[in-house]
Amino acid sequence: MANTSVIIRIELNHEEIKFGDVAAAISSLGGDVTSVDIIRSGKTASIRDITVEAADSDELKIVEFLGRQNGIKLVNVSDRTFLAHLGGKITIQPTLPIKNRDDLSRVYTPGVARVCKAIHEDPKKSYSLTIKRNTVAVITDGTAVLGLGDIGPIAAAPVMEGKAMLFKQLADVDAFPICLDTTDTEEIVQTIKRISPIFGGINLEDISSPRCFEIEQRLAEELNIPVFHDDQHGTAIVVLAGLLNALKVVNKRIENVRVVVNGIGAAGVSICKMLLGAGVTRLVPVDREGTIVRGATYAYPMWQWLADQPQVEDVKGSLTDVIQDADVFIGVSRGGLLHREHIQSMAPRSIVFAMANPDPEVDPEEATPHVEVFATGRSDYPNQINNVLVFPGIFRGALDCRAKEINEPMKLAAARAIASVVTESELNSQYIIPSIFNDQVVPIIRKAVIEAAIITGSAQRIPPEFR
Repeated sequence: MANTSVIIRIELNHEEIKFGDVAAAISSLGGDVTSVDIIRSGKTASIRDITVEAADSDELKIVEFLGRQNGIKLVNVSDRTFLAHLGGKITIQPTLPIKNRDDLSRVYTPGVARVCKAIHEDPKKSYSLTIKRNTVAVITDGTAVLGLGDIGPIAAAPVMEGKAMLFKQLADVDAFPICLDTTDTEEIVQTIKRISPIFGGINLEDISSPRCFEIEQRLAEELNIPVFHDDQHGTAIVVLAGLLNALKVVNKRIENVRVVVNGIGAAGVSICKMLLGAGVTRLVPVDREGTIVRGATYAYPMWQWLADQPQVEDVKGSLTDVIQDADVFIGVSRGGLLHREHIQSMAPRSIVFAMANPDPEVDPEEATPHVEVFATGRSDYPNQINNVLVFPGIFRGALDCRAKEINEPMKLAAARAIASVVTESELNSQYIIPSIFNDQVVPIIRKAVIEAAIITGSAQRIPPEFR
């Protein structure tokens, strides 16, 4: 569990309690006092800022305990995470200063009118004369925020701001968070279409299934800019990248392995599609009701699509039934579904991607002695499957070639590009996927995505280095 740093300001009555007792109590509750600053001190009382490192769950216990003690007045609590969010995490900055009337006349009236007329006569000039060519909208309705669920558009804003920060820092893409106060599919589609003229791409985020499928499909069909639902495709791309390298570690071929995917929602469906596109021939999709069986009939369109694929097995059963003899398990569901004996029933040299957050489908300590390659969605274990690896580079490439869409070949190219960052000399069971801070990732994805866009006819511009 990740630790956080919290600053607790207390007023201490020296006649009722000693600071040593406070420090001892914090330690007993799982906290580590890293510094103490005396703000004001008197004969009978003092005000101190106590910096405490603790797990999130322990932090709450510590604060509650201090608030109940005689002789302690809890003045304020502020942790570094909250401090980092004060005032928001992104700003908008001009590209040149306005210092005098001449500057003003060029960037605004009257000079700007000439630029407006030029774009009116040739709308494609908006890519060179406005922010459109480098700007992505990060859009949510707040219905499926990772680990939090349906918390609404206002509460989802910090996640969208964080995404915009990553776009800028990792790929120099200008991204802006847009949180929509509606969950109606038609309203979302129409709203995004109406605001789309200023954006070069649309990144959909944290929209619940199954609405996310229709929203993305409609927008992809009705807009001439790339639309990408990161929860679906970003996750799927990184999963495939990790799997390609994991298969090298275990010396198995993708067309020969039997793959069980558990959790057939937005991410699960996209993972299945990418696996099939990459050459998987034995696929077992599983949801709460059990396996999705080839040839069966389902009301859910995406499940029906899977049931129509010849590579999907026709075996009925639960997850614990079908995991037996599987070469690969990929989980995007919920924690605690599997135990040691289930992992032991898999094929020799098995691969397990248990990506439920915060608790994986199987406890890593239980599973790792019995698998060849183990990955999670968490940062405190090796092989983190994190879609931050994908979206900066894939949009950098799509924007630079003015792609009309992000199609399946572009996604497959991105997955193979990520996998290629890990060299043969580096590749091992503990390192199948590069770090998000590896500065090779974005350029390599960009190049692969542009090449795929050009080949498939999605590119509307050929960057100079590709001519």
